[in-house]
Amino acid sequence: MAPDSLRHLLEASGFAFVRRDDMRAALESCGPLSDWPAFAASWDHLEIDPYLAGHGRYRRRRYAVFAIDASGRIERQPHQPHYQGQEYNQLFGGVERWFEPIANDVASSETMATILRWCDRLFSHLEPRSPDVPRTPAGEHGWHVEVHQFRIEARAEAAGHPTPEGAHRDGVDFVLVLLVSRENIVSGTTTVFALDGTPLGTFTLTDPCDAALVDDHRVAHGVTPVAPSDPSRAGHRDVLVVTFRRR
Repeated sequence: MAPDSLRHLLEASGFAFVRRDDMRAALESCGPLSDWPAFAASWDHLEIDPYLAGHGRYRRRRYAVFAIDASGRIERQPHQPHYQGQEYNQLFGGVERWFEPIANDVASSETMATILRWCDRLFSHLEPRSPDVPRTPAGEHGWHVEVHQFRIEARAEAAGHPTPEGAHRDGVDFVLVLLVSRENIVSGTTTVFALDGTPLGTFTLTDPCDAALVDDHRVAHGVTPVAPSDPSRAGHRDVLVVTFRRR
């Protein structure tokens, strides 16, 4: 999908679902994905989300923060907590949550750099639609970028919940959800909602590099629980979530 077409789609509807082949081609216009196998394998080394333990030990994650300046220079920031206001996360809003950091070799990988460059190029040409967000002339932006590695595990005795907080917004400007792996699971369907709760679209990320993009000022999103397709084996859903907020 051409960048202009994707921008027009986001501007028109506030979200976009991009299939694997189109997404890989789009990403590779900004750099290589040659180390994708090692990048994807790093999801096998995530840590249990300690804040979700009371709701079930089915979510593993790692976290990192980057800054991207107006020239497009990407710099990893010192490790810090993840924070969301209660208006965005009814389960954990108002709490500084510390997660294990994304491993250095993953954060500095070619694939990660390509993904961040592509998001910067796309989102920098989109205007925020919220009246309380300052409008920044093209080329004069800077981004606060948060990157989350998530693995949602599914077992016969316990479904995994990709969005335990339900349909929500993230409190940022733009969000990329990129599927990395989907193993022995059913469901995990994404629904995008208008701010008044009206469903706008439903789709399922099924293949590595399938992606969802949302304008967080205009839409909310949620994902249905996942269960193993073969109950005798555990399953999982691995995604990379990247959020961009103007500095």
